[in-house]
Amino acid sequence: MKLNSLFKVFSITVILIGINWASPFPNAANSAPQDSDLGVCAAPQNLDAARGQASHLINQIRVDLATVEEQIRNVPFLAKVEAGNASLEQIASVAAEQYSIIRSDWSSFAQMTARFDDPQSRQFFGGIASGEAIALELLLDFAASVGLDEQDLAAYEPRPKGQTYPSGVAWIAANANRAVAGASFLVNFPVFGENMGRLRDALVNVYGFSPEEVAFFSFFAEPIPGFEENAIEVIAAGLRRGACSIEVQRSARLLQSYELDFWQAVGESPGLR
Repeated sequence: MKLNSLFKVFSITVILIGINWASPFPNAANSAPQDSDLGVCAAPQNLDAARGQASHLINQIRVDLATVEEQIRNVPFLAKVEAGNASLEQIASVAAEQYSIIRSDWSSFAQMTARFDDPQSRQFFGGIASGEAIALELLLDFAASVGLDEQDLAAYEPRPKGQTYPSGVAWIAANANRAVAGASFLVNFPVFGENMGRLRDALVNVYGFSPEEVAFFSFFAEPIPGFEENAIEVIAAGLRRGACSIEVQRSARLLQSYELDFWQAVGESPGLR
């Protein structure tokens, strides 16, 4: 069985069955970087101070990235779909691109669940990994409604710009510390959810899809209960281990730029099938 498949199996087990998860690869745990900047920056004196620093850092990052978030919200592709001017092929290509993204991200979040072994991090990243598994099933349902089966999705050649996001997530999974990882996804997920909600509404109200057919988009459009609070705990844990704010800010900026890449890419000519 391939390594990625093993990660997927263990990720789903920890979330859906609720057992205490431990990496089945003890040697890998020793060779992979953990919190790579331990002790590099001054750590907050206590957990409450770390939480306050984490919240302040997230607020500052959101201010800094407000411009790129507006670019994400205002990509021409979304306006085209909302006006009913996007072809079915263009809409189907969103599913095809997401097929590659979700499968990659699922493995990446499983890897993060293995690397960051404190309870808050395992719950946070393991929950995301479990969500990717659910999203993949919903994606296959939507693809079927636009005439694509999984063989079609697997045969699709993604646009390079559409895949910078999962490449960035994979880098975080392999190299970043938990504060960097937690902050990057806390800042990134809301605007992605907004756009997915707009797509869902347009597909139902303009293109005539049923709510059941667009459940994939609804899944990402709905906020995750407790997500911000849990992310702050993860970031605080990383800051207590000496994570540096500048690395957190840098990663969040890059990941949000990769998010923009995706939305710009889906407005271009679809990749090859």
